[in-house]
Amino acid sequence: MTIYDEPKVDCHCHVFDPARFPYGANTFYRPAGQEIATASQLRHMHDAYGVRYGLLVGPNSGYEEDNRCMLDAIARGGGRYKGIAVVANDIDEASLAALAEAGVVGVAFNATHHGVERYLAAGDLLAKLRALGLWVSLQVQHDQLVALGPFLERAGVRVLVDHCGRPTPEAGLGQPGFQALLRLAQSGRVAVKLSGYAKFSLEAHPYRDIRPYVDALLDAFTPARTLWASDWPFLRAPERIDVGPLLALAESLLADTNVRRAVLWETPCALLGFAR
Repeated sequence: MTIYDEPKVDCHCHVFDPARFPYGANTFYRPAGQEIATASQLRHMHDAYGVRYGLLVGPNSGYEEDNRCMLDAIARGGGRYKGIAVVANDIDEASLAALAEAGVVGVAFNATHHGVERYLAAGDLLAKLRALGLWVSLQVQHDQLVALGPFLERAGVRVLVDHCGRPTPEAGLGQPGFQALLRLAQSGRVAVKLSGYAKFSLEAHPYRDIRPYVDALLDAFTPARTLWASDWPFLRAPERIDVGPLLALAESLLADTNVRRAVLWETPCALLGFAR
């Protein structure tokens, strides 16, 4: 059995369907061409690679706080998909509860796009998320986690850190942002996604410079708090990326079959509530 046959959950992917759900007038980036990723195309891709479930992350590109495209894909998925919504800091608890009822399991905090200060002002939102048992899906880069990490830890909310925390490879394992991420493992409320390598690696596939970071994350978070994701459909990718080679890379990075089964299947099912 190869990784293509093993059960998998894709814990970070997106849908874009501007024909049915037009982009916002003021969006900073409008995905087009091969970046268009409808719910039907997502299902076909996941079927082809043996991916049983997916976590759809609401994008800042195209839609920002308009979650209709993602919610439609969840509704059409028949239990196959759950979502991470993009919301305003001042959203009320009833609206968050309605999103949860529709299959949303968390809210996206994208400091790489909006900056740190926006989320340091989100204390009231974090309290609502904690009360509802929802996750923060956090995207940071470089040393942004130095400020955000302690703030989120004090809030007591569950956190999914996207794309290995997007460290700076040339800065080494000791860089402050990555060390802040490793410390968060001690809380027991934080999990990390092995994904998005093209967003921070200085090399082309197979991104050899990311290996020390992946190993350090697995050691700190253990497979019980580590997940895998494709980041499909690879917005603004610096080169061609396909899911097949990413799965082959995951098989190399997670050579132990028990570790791989945990990261690709058991852990996301347990943390995100997918049926086994």
